[in-house]
Amino acid sequence: MFRAVKPAEAAKGGSASAEPKAAADSERTAVFRVPKVDTVKPEGGQKPKPTLAKPASASASASAPASAPAPADEDADSERTAVFRAPKPSTFVPLRTDDGGTAEAKPKPKTPVPPPPPTPSASAAAATERFDRSDRSDRSERTTQQPLPPKPPLDMLADLTNNPPPPPSPLRTAVRRFKIYAPLVVLLAVILAVVQLVRPLPEPKLVMTAKSSYTFDGAAPQLPWPTEGQAYMAAAGLGTLGQSGEQKPVPIASVTKSMTAYIILRDHPIKKGEQGAMIDVDKTAETEGKKNDSVNNESTLDTVKEGDKISEYDAIAALMIPSANNIARLLARWDSGSQEAFVKKMNDTAKELGMTNTTYTDPSGLDATTVSTAEDQVKLGLKLVEIETLLDITKKPNWVDPSGKSWRNWNGLTGPSGALGIKTGTTTKAGGNLLFAAQKKIGNTNQLIVGAVLGQHKPSIIDTVLAASKQLMTGTQKALEGATVVKKGDVVGYVDDGLGGRTPVVATADVQAIGWASLTVTVKLADGGSKMPQTATAGTEVGMLTVGEGASQVKVPVALKSDLASPGIGSKLTRIG
Repeated sequence: MFRAVKPAEAAKGGSASAEPKAAADSERTAVFRVPKVDTVKPEGGQKPKPTLAKPASASASASAPASAPAPADEDADSERTAVFRAPKPSTFVPLRTDDGGTAEAKPKPKTPVPPPPPTPSASAAAATERFDRSDRSDRSERTTQQPLPPKPPLDMLADLTNNPPPPPSPLRTAVRRFKIYAPLVVLLAVILAVVQLVRPLPEPKLVMTAKSSYTFDGAAPQLPWPTEGQAYMAAAGLGTLGQSGEQKPVPIASVTKSMTAYIILRDHPIKKGEQGAMIDVDKTAETEGKKNDSVNNESTLDTVKEGDKISEYDAIAALMIPSANNIARLLARWDSGSQEAFVKKMNDTAKELGMTNTTYTDPSGLDATTVSTAEDQVKLGLKLVEIETLLDITKKPNWVDPSGKSWRNWNGLTGPSGALGIKTGTTTKAGGNLLFAAQKKIGNTNQLIVGAVLGQHKPSIIDTVLAASKQLMTGTQKALEGATVVKKGDVVGYVDDGLGGRTPVVATADVQAIGWASLTVTVKLADGGSKMPQTATAGTEVGMLTVGEGASQVKVPVALKSDLASPGIGSKLTRIG
């Protein structure tokens, strides 16, 4: 059984009839009496179980006077008093009204909480259960605020300032995007600028602005071509002057030795002033040298003996001046191990040089099955004139062998006439044949010319071929002339730094082209094989201007007209690629 009493009364145990109003507004006190627990003794020696005392009837409880105190012993035994303080009611003040305005916080009058109605006497467990239910009911009515999803930055800013966000518009959207992306664009621009500045600079290159060719004025020259056989004439690095006769394969006799000499000097080059490798003379070379073949008029070097050594230089001289067949075969065996292997190398080399109408069957040319054309032999001759050691040998009027014997050069055009060789070849079947070279000095250039005359059968065949070749050689020398293509100081190109900068280059001397009427020569500008500098002063040589090709090229250095400066910051930042 419980009843509500004032705080003072709860402390004194007095009556609740004189309760002040203020105390009723502030707090109330509830008094619970806990019934006495009886102990029931179980049967069979079991543990005693507590039992609740039987509650008094409701009518008895109601009829009992409220002010009648219970005996002390009875109170102590029967019921205990528990004091609970009722919490003060809270007041909810809204921050806003429903219409968006702010509500003023008005104090509400305190309403006295009526005391709980008296209940019949009950057990302490029942009273405690009702109080726990009341406490759980109070807690269940409390609300828990759930977190809201994040708002856009501008909406959050509007909430903080208690102002509604501005309505969206294209302008505000554009401004917001600009504020977001502008820093990113600036950052990317800075990174790009740094990358552009630290990137390696491109290599400078020479670019030619001068004409890439030059054509001589006038009509093509008419050369004194032979009346029989076939002939071909060309100038080293300039091209072909013309040809006569049908270019068909014919026996070329000892002119074949020109290919033998070319392969030996190509694969075993001799330095200027030296003799080259030493070659052992075998029994075959000695035997073939002693042989007297009057039918085929075979030429040999008869002073060599088995066990002797002959230098590579003297072997080439014996091959090209007295036209020794036994030395041609000795060189073939020395180079390739056998004559057959060497002949294969001769034919392979002919294909490499574009000699499509040539077939070699022996290294000396004694066999009539070795055939070629004047055009093919000129292709070989243009390669031979690039070998200085060979021309030093073939231009000699005579040669003295290691034994001291002197041998005459069968090419009678050497000497005062200006011929440089190269090789004669005469047999009954082949007639008179000659592959020759000559030169003409024009300005500072020695222009080389190469010609071939084949199939001259008028007796004497050697004199006939020499006379026809001399006329052709002299006519070609007269046709050659020089012309100034570029003058000293002329701008012929520029250095491109790769970023838009151009520094002009000029010729350091007059550039003279050599040719003949109607001939077109090529003009090229190159860096000369050295790396182009990033910076250089005016006058620095940075390349070479070349006219023509091959051994007779005319070359003049080119230099910077002004200072070559490194690209500026602006050029570095704006470069692409």
